[in-house]
Amino acid sequence: MANTKSRKLNITFKSDMDFKDRSPAKTSGSEPDSKSKGRIWEFIALATIPMVLVFGNSMLVPVLPDMQRELAISKFQSSLVISIFSLAAGLFIPVIGYLSDRFGRKVIIVPALIIYGSAGVLAGFGAIWDSYTVIIVARAIQGLSAAGTAPVAMALVGDLYDGATESKALGLIEASNGAGKVFSPIIGSLLALIIWYASFFAFPVFCALSLLAVLFLIKEQKHEQKQGLKAYIRKIGDLFKEKGRWLITSFFAGAMALFILFGVLFYLSNILEEKPYSIDGVKKGLVLAIPLLGMVITSYTTGSLIKKNGVLIRWLINIGLLAMALSLAGTIFFFKNIYVFIGLLTVSSIGTGLLLPCLNTMITGAVQKSERGMITSLYNCLRFLGVAFGPPLFGWMMEKSDRLVFIAVSLLSLITLGFVFFLIKPPGEVN
Repeated sequence: MANTKSRKLNITFKSDMDFKDRSPAKTSGSEPDSKSKGRIWEFIALATIPMVLVFGNSMLVPVLPDMQRELAISKFQSSLVISIFSLAAGLFIPVIGYLSDRFGRKVIIVPALIIYGSAGVLAGFGAIWDSYTVIIVARAIQGLSAAGTAPVAMALVGDLYDGATESKALGLIEASNGAGKVFSPIIGSLLALIIWYASFFAFPVFCALSLLAVLFLIKEQKHEQKQGLKAYIRKIGDLFKEKGRWLITSFFAGAMALFILFGVLFYLSNILEEKPYSIDGVKKGLVLAIPLLGMVITSYTTGSLIKKNGVLIRWLINIGLLAMALSLAGTIFFFKNIYVFIGLLTVSSIGTGLLLPCLNTMITGAVQKSERGMITSLYNCLRFLGVAFGPPLFGWMMEKSDRLVFIAVSLLSLITLGFVFFLIKPPGEVN
């Protein structure tokens, strides 16, 4: 009787979440050494893509106050340098998702990296010319090209790997994203010692390295997607009719996590330079990196452990959101104690590190290759929009009250936990 009940639960899970069981029986012990080494190099090449994407935003966070002073712009205008990038990427990602499903992943990633780096040079010259307008235009172009980087890389991981290897690779993608957030404030602070806009000219270097890695280390299978646009849209519509309840909830949870993360970074970047902290330069970059380091370690560990275990995935998602809600609520009372404050924000980032790899695995594993680019792109679209709205909304709330900032985000985390708890329910193990 117990076995029958277990089978029914697994059937329900497969129809609702539809994780694919594509993993080979045992690959680690029987794989040739050459294949294992090739996979390591593929992992490294894939990891460079989200890292370059993050550098495009996070390296600028420490220099936003300098930008305000040098260009004589407001705090809101400086926040738009981050937001316009993310907004442009978010709006363009669905188009890129379709094109990657239609024509292949590398054919999108390669030109995207080239345009991304070139627009960084344009932004740098905008800074030399003291032209805020040129910087904003260049950042919008960077955002458009960024749509073809990490979101497409996530779909590419789903194409290349199966089962536990896929989960591990997706965890690495999220960890690389987080590692970029750890190192970029430090690198941005160091580059600012030369001149505040040096980060703009550093982008092409990172893009070139990633471009070479993608061209020579990743071997994509021949793309054979031939279906027309109408049939494609109909398939996407059918997918949302079948799985929209948990897919949309997952999209919202990912967007919320990035909204809070980048909002908090913007908040910290501004208050650390003020009294009583008076933390500036590289030291500020190191402080900004502390919460992000917790997220990186957690993301990679989570991706390595979850495999396709539905029960574990649900536990980690809910624990992650609960950790975010409780730690952010704690900051309401301790935001003036820098040590406790950073500690609580680190706990929140660890919660984010539990949440995001689980969402990545669910979303990527729920769809066939022919629609994977669009679904991962829609997911990343909302993540980008979360990043876009974080800094300006945090800036607006900061003008009202510091406590308002953390009351709002702790309540948002708690509401998201409620949605996830009731709408995402993997009831069994997925082998």
